[in-house]
Amino acid sequence: MRSFLPAVAEQLFRDIQKTYQETSQIPDDLLIALKFVFGPCALQALDLVDQHSVTCVSSPSGRKAFQVVGGSGHLYTCFVSCHYCPCPAFAHTVLRRNEGLLCKHILAVYLCQAMGVTQQESVSDQQMSMLLSGTAAP
Repeated sequence: MRSFLPAVAEQLFRDIQKTYQETSQIPDDLLIALKFVFGPCALQALDLVDQHSVTCVSSPSGRKAFQVVGGSGHLYTCFVSCHYCPCPAFAHTVLRRNEGLLCKHILAVYLCQAMGVTQQESVSDQQMSMLLSGTAAP
């Protein structure tokens, strides 16, 4: 599923999913593991999850993208399938400096998926095409 992430990150998301389904909480040991694996963006990503900032936008053709409202209020369209976010932190920290696995926006998407708390929005195929091309938001 997330073959581009290290096995430890994959297992961490599975553990969060299992525990959250059972208890509706993420225990301290998994929060510490998140901080260890993902660094400072872990806390920021959890804040985005708490604020319900992640929306999965899907179309009848099966296309899917995630929109995340960042801390500044800016809307980022993230593509988990190709591991991409257009935010400056992703470009600088992940792509240029290779200092992190993810930005807070993509991590928030993974956490929302693991916890089952992603907001859902359906759009037409035409709206999705416009979203994917960057010409308009749905």
